[in-house]
Amino acid sequence: MAIRDIKPTRSELIQLKRKIKLSERGYNILKMKRDGLILEFFNVLEKAKTTREDLQEKYRKAARMSDLANTVEGSISLKAAAFSVKETPSIVLKSKNIMGVVVPQIEASKVRKGLFDRGYGLLATSSVMDETATAYEELVDSIVRAAEIETTMKRLLDEIESTKRRVNALEFKVIPELTAARDFIKMRLDEMEREELFRLKKIKATHKD
Repeated sequence: MAIRDIKPTRSELIQLKRKIKLSERGYNILKMKRDGLILEFFNVLEKAKTTREDLQEKYRKAARMSDLANTVEGSISLKAAAFSVKETPSIVLKSKNIMGVVVPQIEASKVRKGLFDRGYGLLATSSVMDETATAYEELVDSIVRAAEIETTMKRLLDEIESTKRRVNALEFKVIPELTAARDFIKMRLDEMEREELFRLKKIKATHKD
């Protein structure tokens, strides 16, 4: 079909202008969301670094204390103390919203226990057993915090990537295509008006003759 055969209307031009405005507004909103999510991600990343270092340190400490308790108390006493725990940690998974992204909020209870809540006999064991129990309770607590932060990081990163794709699609595809279509229709309408004006002038000139 030749360009001259295409006859757009003013309403089509108005609709395209409206679509461009909506797309530009959506682009600006998504760009602000992307930038905000990136800032949040780096804030969480800093926490993740600290939490990861803390987790590694807690793990090394728990392993050292376990080896020491195994040497002082013996493997049988160590296992008996471990199995004597009456109340296991309880995990409650909730959620919170960060700029439209639902991330986990993990609440743990009964992780850290008092000396009398661990189940094993205090008189039959040494302080090494207590320190070992404390080290493992701190390790579990650190694991819970690390799990929450690591999962939050992943979900934020997924949302950043998704938002970036939408921003790029609007910036490099949708808006340019709509703008090109608007410019073409405007040019074709102006051309049609000139053709119509020329035709009317020709008819007027013919009537004068």
